[in-house]
Amino acid sequence: MAKHFFTSESVTEGHPDKICDQISDAVLDAIIEKDPEARVACETTACTGLIHVMGEISTSCYVDIPKIAREVVREIGYDRGKFGFDCETCAVLTSIDEQSGDIAMGVNQSLESKEGKDSLTNGAGDQGMMFGYACDETPELMPLAISLSHKLALRLTEIRKSGAVDYLRPDGKTQVTVEYEGDKPVRVDTVVVSTQHGPEVSLEQIRKDMIELVIRHTIPAELLDENTKFYVNPTGRFVKGGPAADAGLTGRKIIVDTYGGSAPHGGGCFSGKDPTKVDRSAAYAARYVAKNVVAAGLARKCQVELAYAIGVAQPVSVLVETFGTGTVSDDVLEAAVRKVFDLRPAAIIRDLDLRKPIYRKLAAYGHMGRTDLKVRWEDTDRTEALKAAVAQGN
Repeated sequence: MAKHFFTSESVTEGHPDKICDQISDAVLDAIIEKDPEARVACETTACTGLIHVMGEISTSCYVDIPKIAREVVREIGYDRGKFGFDCETCAVLTSIDEQSGDIAMGVNQSLESKEGKDSLTNGAGDQGMMFGYACDETPELMPLAISLSHKLALRLTEIRKSGAVDYLRPDGKTQVTVEYEGDKPVRVDTVVVSTQHGPEVSLEQIRKDMIELVIRHTIPAELLDENTKFYVNPTGRFVKGGPAADAGLTGRKIIVDTYGGSAPHGGGCFSGKDPTKVDRSAAYAARYVAKNVVAAGLARKCQVELAYAIGVAQPVSVLVETFGTGTVSDDVLEAAVRKVFDLRPAAIIRDLDLRKPIYRKLAAYGHMGRTDLKVRWEDTDRTEALKAAVAQGN
């Protein structure tokens, strides 16, 4: 069998881009909790001593955006100046306008509704394509490399916040390279862990702790062998981190948010966007479809592409690709998907229960495969319906 290697990365919640994602989604959560019908497109940027929250928000409620931003930064762990960023003393600027009336016109009433063809009124909030993916490499039906990378990043945060390792600071990155034989993962070839730390600790101590407390604690022993390579803080020093070391921006870690590069990503990020934005809601729907196909045993890998036109409810295209692993043809599967899943934006919002404050927790460690958060797009409740639709289509 042909051998190949595939690599994915993750970042901790203290990474500057992830700080911005979490602030944007915390603002969204605060608004949607009070006004579930609000329209929110919230962007955040951060650099040394400064957070800037901007965007377009139409809502009937008020939320204290500077307070929300500071609380997110505090919970992450940037609460003192010596860490390079301080939730108490950083400046927080806001530049908020209302959603464009031209956009709202298409979202409030779809083209089909205007023509009397559809009772569900919402149209897509933008044009674009969204991808969903699932495979049988892990229990949550995610690619192995991104799954392990997220678990390593989460473990870094756990031992920092618990105090088990007192020199760790919030910023960090992880990366895993998996070796495949054919399309089967057989071992982990390389692990990279880079973590921000206090200036007092030696590199030798960091490497020892990260290998024992993070890498070996997280990655199953059967995937590691004597040839697995560990790289811990390979530059030799990572004291300066977070927004003081690198400007952060919402939406700059979209591959971390999805499948680690194992599948394509569409045109937009998720964080800070209410569910009328199909960049977010349709990407969740595509994952929901793909996961149910694999969970039903109809394929070992499944990629779903959905595409929309602004103001139009029905997707302009639905594509199912199983890479030769399907038990039936992709055409039959695609017909079954169209029969079982309602992929209009209003139906997606309804079926996936998206008008709830669930987004802040998704903004770090991935939006997909999050069975720990019990989000609806990780449910596998359409498997029997898919099997029945496939049987009828054959």
